[in-house]
Amino acid sequence: MQELEEIHIGNAVCDYLKKTGRSKKWLAAQVHCEYSNFCKLLAKQYIDTELLIRISCALHHNFFSYIEHHVHNMVKTHHNY
Repeated sequence: MQELEEIHIGNAVCDYLKKTGRSKKWLAAQVHCEYSNFCKLLAKQYIDTELLIRISCALHHNFFSYIEHHVHNMVKTHHNY
């Protein structure tokens, strides 16, 4: 079986922050999270759904679309799933 491409949603959020000129510290405050804990969360490949909703709302950007796109490609490529 072919290895599936992985998505790192924490990196996607960080990339988007850079693109928009926002800081991690700003976003941590927007989602009511302590900065040091927030940085640890962004370093993870997976982020809790509730937190990802808060991040998406704060940045006015749907990060779930990244996951949807990823799943769509997996289904197209691997009809076994």
